[in-house]
Amino acid sequence: MLAAGRGRAGLLGAMLVAFLVVLPVLVLSGHALMADSTHWSHLASYVLPQALRNTLLLLAGVGLLCAALGTGSAWLVTAYDFPGRGVIIWALLLPLAVPTYIVAFSYLDLLHPIGPVQTALRTLLGYDSPRQFRLPDLRSLPGAVFVLGFVLYPYVYLTTRMMFMSQAASLLEAARTLGASRGEVFREVAMPLARPAIVVGMSLALLEALNDIGASEFLGVQTLTVSVYTTWTTRSDLGGAAQIALTMLCIIVGLILLERHGRRRQRFASTQRMRPMQPRRLRGLAAAGALTLGSIPVLLGFVVPTAYLVAETLKRLNLVGGVSEQLIRALVNTLLMASIATFLAVACGLMLAWASRTLRESVRFNMSRACVRVASLGYAVPGTVLAIGLLTPLMFADQVLGAVFGYSGLLLMGSTAALVIAYVIRFVAIPAGSIEAGLTRIPPSLEQASRLLGESSGGTLRRVHLPLLKPALAASALLVFVDTMKELPATLLLRPLNFDTLATWLYAEAARGTYEEGAVAALAIVVAGLLPVILLARTNLRMES
Repeated sequence: MLAAGRGRAGLLGAMLVAFLVVLPVLVLSGHALMADSTHWSHLASYVLPQALRNTLLLLAGVGLLCAALGTGSAWLVTAYDFPGRGVIIWALLLPLAVPTYIVAFSYLDLLHPIGPVQTALRTLLGYDSPRQFRLPDLRSLPGAVFVLGFVLYPYVYLTTRMMFMSQAASLLEAARTLGASRGEVFREVAMPLARPAIVVGMSLALLEALNDIGASEFLGVQTLTVSVYTTWTTRSDLGGAAQIALTMLCIIVGLILLERHGRRRQRFASTQRMRPMQPRRLRGLAAAGALTLGSIPVLLGFVVPTAYLVAETLKRLNLVGGVSEQLIRALVNTLLMASIATFLAVACGLMLAWASRTLRESVRFNMSRACVRVASLGYAVPGTVLAIGLLTPLMFADQVLGAVFGYSGLLLMGSTAALVIAYVIRFVAIPAGSIEAGLTRIPPSLEQASRLLGESSGGTLRRVHLPLLKPALAASALLVFVDTMKELPATLLLRPLNFDTLATWLYAEAARGTYEEGAVAALAIVVAGLLPVILLARTNLRMES
């Protein structure tokens, strides 16, 4: 009876987490459908055509650039061996450490008409002013494609490289034996086999591009995400913002279906151990060319913007002798919010994964598995959509709490509690998936032995599973912590008055054009973002060895 009661409690907890994840989407849909029809006509005439066109063109451009960079670099380091290849393999992951809005922030100053790059070019070419010579303006749709593509290509690189590494060398050798050139082997054999992995990586990159608000706004591209933010903040039009967000949700569903379509045949892969392909050794000019090609994405996506941030930070510290008190307060706020959200997200993820592990009865097990899948959808919902969907439930909860405890005011919406709730809903999928994968690697015999020795289910989790789950818990906590530090859209919409994080501080400084002060906050975010990238690189290197 006690075990059954705990099983029901675990299932109820998992259902509560899943309900909190899906609630903003349901509320958002209700707002969009019940809003005045004049909203739809206004949006359809003046907002949606341009925003939808920009969004689709941005996604198409980013998808193509990510596919080209990710697939090309993955094939380069898998099929060829050259001096520096070991460094390039993990360095290609480094752009993941830099949020898109920080790269846009950096390039805006670097490529400004009177910035260092264009000034140096005019000096070399003998021009005196920007009126005589200037590069194309980065504040454009092609500029946004460039920035987002060079930051998000590692998603395609990761998935595609894993696929290339698992392809049987015998297939590629058979193609060569039949007279195919190396280019034809890549185009006719390797690429079709890796197509599902490419689609999966592109889907992840496009979801990140759709969630972006800082880079798009900095670069003057009116996307759906930017439209949701401006509709709510400048016009206080919740119905209109909900309708635009609902359009974004339709695009998200399409991306998820595209990803599922790309993976539909992966289950037919052979389970036999195959001999992986051996990279071809390059020398001379060929090796130098390969090293150059592999270095370009790293330079443009990570080295150049990071070097700019370091230089601007040093300039700021030399001029002022330190950082401002407001920036220190934003750093403390960021670390506090990230710590609380990480603890709660990992706890909820552990509850979801543990409920799925322990509830073996058919109905409860299926329900717990469904809760895990529903909770994982939160990561696919952009921060702007999530924030708009949370406004009404949080205000309703404030009214209920005020009536119960007899106070007037906003307890949730007027504090950081709203931010923490949004962070947990958005990122609970990371620990849930990581811990569930970790639990599958623990033999059931250990749990059975513990229960036979008289240990309870909770005691088995505490004394057997948690020590074995430390790597999964630490990795997922690190990812949630860094993602929370970088989260911009939800923070902009739900933060209390006079409350800044590093991300919102950088956003405000970029809007004012004070790049030196913003560079300090940006560099702090980049340093934090390097931690999971280093962990990911070490994991990949262990898998190869």
